[in-house]
Amino acid sequence: MSTPSRRPGASLIAFLAMAFAVVGLTGILATYAAPLPLARALHEEAMLDDALAGGRVADIDALAAALGKNDEARFGGTAAAADRNADLPARAAALRAALRRTMTAEAKAAAWRLRFLIIVATTAAALFGAALMGAGRR
Repeated sequence: MSTPSRRPGASLIAFLAMAFAVVGLTGILATYAAPLPLARALHEEAMLDDALAGGRVADIDALAAALGKNDEARFGGTAAAADRNADLPARAAALRAALRRTMTAEAKAAAWRLRFLIIVATTAAALFGAALMGAGRR
């Protein structure tokens, strides 16, 4: 009986396919992480709209305190921070603008981290595949 012929290249191709699968899985993970800043900002804006509709100043102040580390970041500038008794719609509008600035900054940071992750995973997969293909030729 003859033994079945095994091609050594088939296992190397399978390993190389797995290296590319790692990159694909990294991209899939990125699709879950990328919309998080937008989802959080939409939720906070909905809470702000509810507080504004109900006239709940304490809730708006709590959102402002959670958003910024200082009065200027919370209320959109020195003039708005100095006048805490400003009308509620103006304070809500300043807070909404601060929410959008924060969301934009978070989205840019998340996008940069995801791009970096994909670049690292792609480079590692390419090096792994090149090493396997080089080992297969010996």
